[in-house]
Amino acid sequence: MNIRSGIFAAIVLLFPGSALAQEYTLKFGHAATSTHLFQDGLVMFADKVTEKTSGKVKIEVYGDRQLGDDKQLLEGVQLGTIDGALVSVPTIPLTLNAPAFDALQLPFLVPSYDKMAAVLSSEVGQQLLDSLAPSGIKGLGYIEAGQRHFLSRTKAVQTVGDFSGLKTRIVPTPLHKAIWEAVGVSPIGMAFGEVFSALETGTIDAVEINLSSAYAESYYEAAKNVTLTGHYFWPGVLMTGGAKFESLPDDVKTALAEAGHEVIAEQYALARDQEAEIADKLKEKGVTISQLSDLTEMQARVRPVFESWLAKDPLIQAFVDTVRKTD
Repeated sequence: MNIRSGIFAAIVLLFPGSALAQEYTLKFGHAATSTHLFQDGLVMFADKVTEKTSGKVKIEVYGDRQLGDDKQLLEGVQLGTIDGALVSVPTIPLTLNAPAFDALQLPFLVPSYDKMAAVLSSEVGQQLLDSLAPSGIKGLGYIEAGQRHFLSRTKAVQTVGDFSGLKTRIVPTPLHKAIWEAVGVSPIGMAFGEVFSALETGTIDAVEINLSSAYAESYYEAAKNVTLTGHYFWPGVLMTGGAKFESLPDDVKTALAEAGHEVIAEQYALARDQEAEIADKLKEKGVTISQLSDLTEMQARVRPVFESWLAKDPLIQAFVDTVRKTD
């Protein structure tokens, strides 16, 4: 035993970092495909963490709903059965009764990717992340799936009147339901994984969607008409379990928090730059892309919904105020 102890001591003296460093492998999941912007964003985050920890921490990224859909991911993070996840924002108020996150999808509030990144990187963005702590979640940052537009099967939507009665898939949050009822469609709550078959069979006429998902999920095979409306963004919240986070060494916690914050601006720039490229790819698949001729009418219809949501949580008003004062 003395000989072994002496050998180990010599190794520690020669290679102190490699001999004592403990390696961590963390599994992070998301519900989009492995060709989606969520995958790109999580890989960017993982690379940053590895760099900041000099290889001490490896984050494995699991897309294609391998670890579950958004709701299952959120619950897994809370229970500690999943190390971390990127969860679409609508799932949070729907599952955690956290209406503050509706601020990120108030209709026609944020005009650009750059401004959204700036606001989410600000104090109010951090306050939203911190508000998850009572639910057992450590919020780390935000990753964007893309501005939302409108994809329809057989009828190209050119005016607000064309929305009337279209059976349209939405995430069944109160905010989204109110928005799309105001627009005039017939909103249908439906799981993300069911959308393709519903479009293919005609169960739904349309879906409000980002171009990245329309392409990655091959929705263009069942629906050929995109109307660019840009009604709100679709952030995902990058998170780990609160207990899991606290169990890690301080340097690892710092690396996760710093990487989560830094990835926001870089990934939003990627999402901004890719939108035009994805639009071109959809055109190559036979999709027609057009503008809504009376977008101001759509904005006017949803304005009462916007105003009614401001009082639902103080962080919503704080988020709106930050957007309005951010260049």
